[in-house]
Formats: sequence, structure tokens, C-alpha cells
Amino acid sequence: MKTIEELTFTDDYMFGAIMKNEEICKGVIERLLHIKVEKLELITLQETIAPYYETRGVRFDVYVKDSDKVYDIEIQNKKFAEIEKRTRYYQSMIDMDLLAKGANFKELKESYVIFICKTDPFNLGEPCYKTKTVFENHPEKEFDDKTHKVFYNASAYKKESDPEIYAFLHYISTNVPEDDFTAGIFKSVEKAKENEQFRSDYMRCNIHDFDIMEEAKTEAKLEAARNMLLKHIGTIVQIAEITDLPEEKIKELAEELKIEV
Repeated sequence: MKTIEELTFTDDYMFGAIMKNEEICKGVIERLLHIKVEKLELITLQETIAPYYETRGVRFDVYVKDSDKVYDIEIQNKKFAEIEKRTRYYQSMIDMDLLAKGANFKELKESYVIFICKTDPFNLGEPCYKTKTVFENHPEKEFDDKTHKVFYNASAYKKESDPEIYAFLHYISTNVPEDDFTAGIFKSVEKAKENEQFRSDYMRCNIHDFDIMEEAKTEAKLEAARNMLLKHIGTIVQIAEITDLPEEKIKELAEELKIEV
């Protein structure tokens, strides 16, 4: 957990807080996609979408809609394995969310899944990766399903390529603003750090996340202990030492499983 003073724009919680500002959010989208955004209808942060209770949900960093498009904007400070499949799943959840609200297939909005990465997600040395689907036997023909996946590699962007995008991605990499837009973001970040409500919300969010992690760790220890008991691996003392659980808890688990140890 970072201290509030250590936070930068690229930290998830700060990124979401600053992207709530419509002008900043519009500016980021316009720079990255080279489009003009008139008005954003919805900006949600850490949006969790799970269309049905039994499905695995997804939590988007920033989920944005305008009149005819939807954008998922993700900030990535480290590499994730299988980012291609992650992107595919994000796209499917966007579509499920739109259809769950009563939309017909023909009413599905054009969608963009955008990853802003500090490091090269594909190790190919490109500053930007854009994907599209084509017909295999007619590669010149695009399969236009109105979905877009865009990956920016902030570490490789050159100043001469596009000054606005360069300034933004340089800021992502270094936390040093180079133009008015990134200077505005920097000021907003510093202002947020001084805001008592932000500070309180950030601490509460981290405590909540810490509690969830601790619960997950405890459940993993319990599962390991159950497996050891079921397979008759070790004594109560040994299992307690290995799992870092109290001996009394191991005894309780053995009683629940009706296993003599």
C-alpha cells in the first residue's frame, strides 16, 4: 500500500479519481484515439460487471460511455500474462452489459478497450498496438464488428511521432508533465492528495482490500490444511507449523472432516 504522498496518476485509485473529471477523461480519449468527443454520458470507476450471479465478473478501471461509443480504459503498471485473453474477456463483458440493459444486437455501441501500459505488453518494440479482425481468405477485408483493442506502450513513444500523445505517455512513464494538458493532470493529482475526503476514501479502500486479501490467505491455509488431513499428511502439530494455523483450528477441521489424527 502506497502512502498518499507517493501516489501518482498511474496508481489505480488516483487514476480513477482524476478520470472522474470529464474534461480530463475526454482529453485522454481524444489524444489516444484521435477522435473528437462532444460529451460523455457516463463515467464510472472500478466498475464491476457480472451479468449473472454465477459468472466471473470483471472490474474495469474507468468505464465510459457517450452517445454511440463505450470505452474501457485500463492503466497497467506491470505486465500481465495472457493480456490477449484478458482483453477478449473485457470485451465480452462490455457486450453483455449493453445487452443486459435491453439493447438489440444492432444497437450495440462501438467499443474500445484501451490499455495504457508503462512497459511493452508484447515485447515487439512498438509504441502502439491496434488489432483488427480480417477474413482469413481475404485479408484486405476487415470484419467490422465495431470493436477496437488499443495498447499503448508508454516506454517506447517518441516525441516526433505525435506531440500530444508523446507528452501524455511521457507523463505516464516519468510523472513529469510536458504540456498544458499533463500539467493540468499533475495539478489535479496534487490537489487530490490534499483533499480530506479523498484521503479518507483512499485509506478506507485500502483497508477493505487488505481485509479481502487476508481472508483469501486464510482460506488458502484452511484449504491446504483440509487437503493434508484428508491425505493423512503429518500430525496436527506438523500441519499447524506448515500452514501457520493454530493447532486448535487444525483439530476443529479434523473433527469436521471426521478424521482421527
